[in-house]
Amino acid sequence: MSKPVTALPRRRFLQASGSTMLAAAIGAPMILTSKTSRAAGRLVVVSWGGNYRVGVEEALAKPFAKEFGVEVILIDTPDLAKVKAQVMTKNVEWDVFDVVGPMGFTGSKNGYWEQLDPALFDSKDLIAPVTKDMVPFYGFTGGFCYDSKKHPEAPKTWADFWDVKKFPGRRALRNRASETLEVALLADGVPADKMYPLDIERAFKALDRLKPHVGKWVDQTPQTVSLVQTGEIDYSYTYTTRVKAAQEAGQTIDFAFDENLIGLEYLAVLKGAPNKTNAMKFLQFAMRPENQAALMNHLANTPASKKALEMVKPDVRKWMSNPGNPKHVVSNDMWWADHYDDVSRRFKEWALT
Repeated sequence: MSKPVTALPRRRFLQASGSTMLAAAIGAPMILTSKTSRAAGRLVVVSWGGNYRVGVEEALAKPFAKEFGVEVILIDTPDLAKVKAQVMTKNVEWDVFDVVGPMGFTGSKNGYWEQLDPALFDSKDLIAPVTKDMVPFYGFTGGFCYDSKKHPEAPKTWADFWDVKKFPGRRALRNRASETLEVALLADGVPADKMYPLDIERAFKALDRLKPHVGKWVDQTPQTVSLVQTGEIDYSYTYTTRVKAAQEAGQTIDFAFDENLIGLEYLAVLKGAPNKTNAMKFLQFAMRPENQAALMNHLANTPASKKALEMVKPDVRKWMSNPGNPKHVVSNDMWWADHYDDVSRRFKEWALT
């Protein structure tokens, strides 16, 4: 008999499981304390919300639950600060972490992930190497979106996005340094192939110019499109997967493909994960070519499995950016691993001033 899949927003999971105050020095006041996720036959996966969660649930969580008889609990919005809190206090409640490269390599550097057995994966089939503690999940494409009905003459490049005189309106950007600093530098004229090492001072000066016109610094990824749909924001940083879903729902949301940021998403298992065996099974399951293809047909990202790419529907492939395009920035995750904590701290302080 298969086990159910439970998709809980992070707030509801916290309410259901209780919380514990942590030492102020950790900088994250709450962690999960429920013992239910420690029971055999369970798995807690931290992933992204909205249509992304629907894709993960349909393509991975439900089939995994059916095949292995494991109850899968989905939590929205990966948060490295909460990972740090759980690992440092040895009160780990999450198992699998779906993580962008800069965040993932920072977690690796800090010892937040379990070691992976390379034999679990077909390394020759992957577009990037399996690291000691992360497996590449897929490639994503970041850019900006807008309502084409409201703005038939819309920005095409990041310099246009920064040009509030030619293209007036409220902007939205991610509430994090990674990806945001890169697009600020693109807007300021830095060529994609000269992006790293990031010129931090130049990036913040560029952000200073746009800051008065930013109506929202977005934490929850679904808002990168929903704020445009409601008219609260005119132009927002987002991802092809979000715009594809909006268009399929009949929305007049378009995506600018001229200058994109291409990055890798990874899967990791938290150090001390209560359901480590199930977590490792899930990673291996998620990397099967047929499962990769099923997920990418939902999300329109580039699968990490080369074999899976052949299984992706042709109408989905049009959403995948070419990393060889000289106008696109390919995220340098190793640079971020060395600078993520310091630059992120500065960004948070800057955003609050």
